[in-house]
Amino acid sequence: MAGAVATVLLAATLCVWGALCLTFWQGSWQLLYHPAAAITSTPANVGLAFDSVDFAATESGQPQLHGWWVPSASSGSRFTAIYLHGADGNIGGTVEALVPLHAAGVNILDFDYRGYGMSQFIHPSEESWREDAESAFGYLRDTRHILAGALILTGRGLGANLALEMAVAHPEIAGVVLDNPLDRPTDAIFNDSRARLVPAHALVRDQWESDQPATSLRIPSLWFYRMPPKSKPRPINTEAYDKVTARKMRVWLDNSPEAETNSGFALSRWLDDLPQNGRYR
Repeated sequence: MAGAVATVLLAATLCVWGALCLTFWQGSWQLLYHPAAAITSTPANVGLAFDSVDFAATESGQPQLHGWWVPSASSGSRFTAIYLHGADGNIGGTVEALVPLHAAGVNILDFDYRGYGMSQFIHPSEESWREDAESAFGYLRDTRHILAGALILTGRGLGANLALEMAVAHPEIAGVVLDNPLDRPTDAIFNDSRARLVPAHALVRDQWESDQPATSLRIPSLWFYRMPPKSKPRPINTEAYDKVTARKMRVWLDNSPEAETNSGFALSRWLDDLPQNGRYR
């Protein structure tokens, strides 16, 4: 009898633990990704002309991705930027970041990953972000007819980590701009108290490694590191930048009103030094 009771208790415990593992596997993405559906700002809010674009159509012809095409003010723009936003919100929160890019004379494709804004609803992941970034490359190549050598990637926060991964996968592009890449972003998942109750590292597929991609980077890169406010000091890890052997430039930005102006100057200087192998067809 005691053995039977023990077996039942063990089976019940395993069922509860299995259910906990399943729940964590299904919902852990919410610890890292915080998408919003409502887009509350557009480039028009900062005085930029733009066109809404939809691309990456399914076999049934339904676009999966929504974004904005922000053309350069000059017709002879040398470069086109793919802007990769971070894990929170949607493209509505990126409009201020588009201003220095536009001022630097580049065209911009700013878009939402699936699960964000008006793009197709799914649960975001590192894999889906990569797929969506590849779709952005395909849209610029096949629809806008822009060659890879005229492209730059720029990302902020977790979008900078994605930009780094994509820059390694596409050494044919002109360069990459990394604005405050995150150090160990998946700690947001693995440091959660619930992660201690399950084999979290086996259940979560996202890795977001930055050191290995940095070592493999072969194109010019511009790194912005933003100093934390004095009220919330924290160390800034620059190991990924230190591992880059290709041409690179690092800019520290403080919390002063001049920080964004300084970032714009640095961006323009960096773009002026880039060789351009691509052109409009």
